[in-house]
Amino acid sequence: MAKVTEHLAASKGKPIFSIEIIPPAKGGKIDELLDAIEPMMELKPPFIDVTYHREEYLLKEQADGSVKEIKTRKRPGTVGLCSAIMHKFHIDPVPHILCGGFTKDETEDLLIDLNYLGIENVMALRGDIAKPYTYFKPMKEGHKYASELVLQIREMNQGKYLHEESEYLSKSDFCIGGAAYPEKHYEADDQNIDFKFLKEKVDAGLDYLVTQMFFDNNRYFEFVKKCRSNGINIPIIPGLKVLATKKQLDVLPKLFYLDMPEEFRSEIDKAKDDKTARQIGVEWCVQQCKELISFGVPALHFYTMSKSTTTMAVARKVF
Repeated sequence: MAKVTEHLAASKGKPIFSIEIIPPAKGGKIDELLDAIEPMMELKPPFIDVTYHREEYLLKEQADGSVKEIKTRKRPGTVGLCSAIMHKFHIDPVPHILCGGFTKDETEDLLIDLNYLGIENVMALRGDIAKPYTYFKPMKEGHKYASELVLQIREMNQGKYLHEESEYLSKSDFCIGGAAYPEKHYEADDQNIDFKFLKEKVDAGLDYLVTQMFFDNNRYFEFVKKCRSNGINIPIIPGLKVLATKKQLDVLPKLFYLDMPEEFRSEIDKAKDDKTARQIGVEWCVQQCKELISFGVPALHFYTMSKSTTTMAVARKVF
C-alpha cells in the first residue's frame, strides 16, 4: 500500500485514473457496491476516495411547543467499506474525514482506527451543513475549519495526541488531501476570501488537493495558475463528473454551485432524451480529459456516485 503522493510520483508524468464512491445507504449491502465498482478495476485505479456522510436531524415539535432534534445517519460504514476495498481489490482507500458532526476526540479515535487498519491516506474536509439547518455549526468540542482538522492529523503524525504525549504512543503517517473550489466555495463572500482559507488549509499541512467538479476547463487552468503564483505547489487533481441525464444540467449547478458552459448547456437542451444527453455528456468529458492531460494534470478523478457506466465510457476513450 502507498500514499496518494507516492502514486502520483510513481506515475512518471502519466495521469492516474481515480474515483470517488459513496457508501451504501443505511441497511444497504456492501456487496452490491463492490459489484458496482468492480468494472472500474479494469483501469487499475491506485486509490479510491470513500465519502463520509454527517448526521442529519429530524425536528419534531413536542406537546409543550418545544422542538426535539432526532439525529440520524443515512450512510454509515465508511471505515468498513475502506477496509473491504483494501482487502478485496488491493487498492488504497482514501476515507473522508469531516469536521462537522464530530468532536476532536471522536476524530482522534477514527484516525487511530484507520492507522490500525493500515490506511495511510485521508481527505480532510469541513463537511456539509447538517440538514435541515442553513448554516454550518461545529460540535462543541469539534473543529470549525478544515485547516484545524489538518493540524490535528499532522500532530498525530508527530506522535502528539489530544490528551497525552508519550514515547510509547506511535506516530501515524497519514497523507492528507483537501478540497479546492475553482469556482469558489458557495459560502465564501468572494474568491479572494475563499483563496485565503485555501492557503491556510494548505499551510496547515495538506499534501495534495482535489477540486470540486467543473465543466469548464478554463476555471481549472486559472485556478492552478493562481495557486502557483501564491506559493501553493502541491499536486492539484481535477475532479470530473460525467453528466448522465438532462435533469442534471440544472440539478448539478444547484447542488454544487458551479457554472455550465453555454455551449454545453445548449447541446444538452437540444437532446431529445436522456440517452442522447448521456452521449453528449460522455463526449464533453472526453474532450475535457484530453485537454487536461495536455495541460499535465497528475490525475483525473471521477465523481462516480458509485456507478461505473458513464465513467468507464469516458475512461476507455482516454486511458
